[in-house]
Amino acid sequence: MPMVTYVLPDGSEHAIDVPCGQTVMDGSVRNNLPGIVAECGGSCSCATCHVYVDPDSQALFDEMTDEERELLEFADGAQADSRLSCQLVVTTECDGVRVTVSAANG
Repeated sequence: MPMVTYVLPDGSEHAIDVPCGQTVMDGSVRNNLPGIVAECGGSCSCATCHVYVDPDSQALFDEMTDEERELLEFADGAQADSRLSCQLVVTTECDGVRVTVSAANG
């Protein structure tokens, strides 16, 4: 099972096994990590699961949809490496992925 490392706003790191087919958001929510609020439950409509994806990991995920891009345009703290974790589906290649949770979520 791929391991995803979540860097929380307080600087702490949590390495979580996330089953293939689930999202980075699912891994956080199912393990009760703080920071990813996921108000919309993963339907790409709220941007409360905003993360920053390490440059080495960005190519492991599908390209951003127009819907995701529009939501991130209005998200506090959005940067070039911003993604919505509900749109980041974990595959076997994702083992070792690191994401930093935005302090602006929620």
